Amino acid sequence: MSKTQPSNATQQVEHERLGSAWQGAPAHDYPESAPEGATLDLLLNAWLGKFTGGISPAALGNAYADWLSHLALAPSKQQALLQEAWKKIGRWQQYAVQSVVPGAPSAAPCIAPLPQDRRFEDPAWQRWPYNLVYQGFLLQQQWWHRATTGVRGVSPHHEDVVTFTVRQWLDMLAPSNFMLTNPVVQQATLESGGASLAHGMVHAVEYWQRAAMGRAAPGEAAFKVGQTVAVTPGKVVYRNDLIELIQYAPTTAQVHATPLLFVPAWIMKFYILDLSPHNSLVRYLVGQGHTVFMISWKNPQEEDRELSLEDYRQLGVMDALDAVVRITGAPQVHATGYCLGGTLLAMAAASMARDGDARLASLTMLASQVDFKEPGELSLFIDESQVSFLEAAMWKQGYLDTRQMAGAFQLLRSNDLIWSRRLRHYLLGLDDQGSDLMAWNGDATRMPCRMHSEYLRRLFLHNDLAEGRYRTAGRHIALPDIHAPIFAVGTLTDHVAPWRSVYKLQLLTDTDVTFLLTSGGHNAGVVSPPGQPGRSYQLATHRHDEAYVDADSWQRDVPHHDGSWWPAWQAWLEERAGALVAPPAMGAALGDAPGSYVLQT
Repeated sequence: MSKTQPSNATQQVEHERLGSAWQGAPAHDYPESAPEGATLDLLLNAWLGKFTGGISPAALGNAYADWLSHLALAPSKQQALLQEAWKKIGRWQQYAVQSVVPGAPSAAPCIAPLPQDRRFEDPAWQRWPYNLVYQGFLLQQQWWHRATTGVRGVSPHHEDVVTFTVRQWLDMLAPSNFMLTNPVVQQATLESGGASLAHGMVHAVEYWQRAAMGRAAPGEAAFKVGQTVAVTPGKVVYRNDLIELIQYAPTTAQVHATPLLFVPAWIMKFYILDLSPHNSLVRYLVGQGHTVFMISWKNPQEEDRELSLEDYRQLGVMDALDAVVRITGAPQVHATGYCLGGTLLAMAAASMARDGDARLASLTMLASQVDFKEPGELSLFIDESQVSFLEAAMWKQGYLDTRQMAGAFQLLRSNDLIWSRRLRHYLLGLDDQGSDLMAWNGDATRMPCRMHSEYLRRLFLHNDLAEGRYRTAGRHIALPDIHAPIFAVGTLTDHVAPWRSVYKLQLLTDTDVTFLLTSGGHNAGVVSPPGQPGRSYQLATHRHDEAYVDADSWQRDVPHHDGSWWPAWQAWLEERAGALVAPPAMGAALGDAPGSYVLQT
């Protein structure tokens, strides 16, 4: 690869040849080669990223400088914070006195934890002195939230970054994380004669050994791809340099005439849609008489660094669609995209609509965004400084490493995925209770440098798809060109694709959109088989010629239904899937499902 920066003219020709989505972008958008004299800069940033978990120190510095400088210019905010601090100290002291004075009425807590905060649920926390410890912590946590928010003049992004990082420090220092301040841990230690701590130490040693050797956790090792998960029978019927296409074997005497193609996200393996048999959406749909095809993405290596987002559209969605039509002979296909796969599917659908290609009977978007103005807490890790820092790491190794992605996602839910887990395993000595979903979550993939840079810049930073600037094959596409009916699923507690952002699809298309909001998060909300307790959903269709209903009004007015959302979607598909016919012949087999790409590490 050349060590000099190609000219703008050279870049333009290369972009046209590849049909790249970042065509015409500024030269610094993607470090295709190191600009003259800048190799050292990229190497330094890549080296530094190993110690910061891929987080840009400059991005954090900018955020804190913005907050601190504006706080310094806000004496009224400072005064309010000082008054609130004294008020909280007074409340805590009064609570402390009432808690220890004999005969005093039972003291009401100063503050209640947030509904999702379960760290202090155990009754042991209500005993002195632990009640004082956790109440003091919660008061301090509330004060810091108010100190980092509402400072006049601070940019919303910098405010979010400061609030988030302060919360991470507080979560790390929470009294529940330390034996000396956690009564539950102390009680478990006494009752077990110290065995719980010994077990926790063994778990810690085993963790470091597994991390060093790349082994799965004991609770996850039981879930083997092709043996206990991803076991729905089928064949690999197409393969190129980026995907394998799986066709699942029919289990019913007749099938619906219109086949179904899944486009999963490439950030993880496809088998979240085909977990254990009782959790498999693929198996459920095959059992309902659908002919199902699945894209399985390659796990990129260093030599795949130049794969572009346009390559993912062409070699992924379009090649798979061509193969499905060729194998089944069906004139149209139902296409379903999950997470990033749904975003890519929307790009492909808009491109097809622009070109007069009518092979999509419908689109289903599972927790997928097309508008990235409100991408949720992932936006904390995405600004010009952060993306440039991340590009340096990708430039050096050719891809985004799985550990870099996993760290960011864990930080978004650090209480659940980091601190509470360490409490259970290392302080309480409890064994890891694995599940197929947890095993899948630990089976991450890499992402090629070029594609991920384009994705972050063109979608997250510039929002080109929603705002009509995105190009495929060198020409602009527009989401309103899509006229196939759409079924969109949002999940209530999604941290990756917030449901209100998913809901905005209705504003950006000119077709009928059936929107379903289900309980659960980004992954567990999608994996919702019938019979699973505690599940519910809301469902309504917005016709393309009807007045828009805002998300909050929709959530308030649309009826709730108990149970899994899968049957509701299946019924929607069935109405559009054509007559029942004999199952189509299987394509020429290149191997058994789940194929070889999903096994790449």
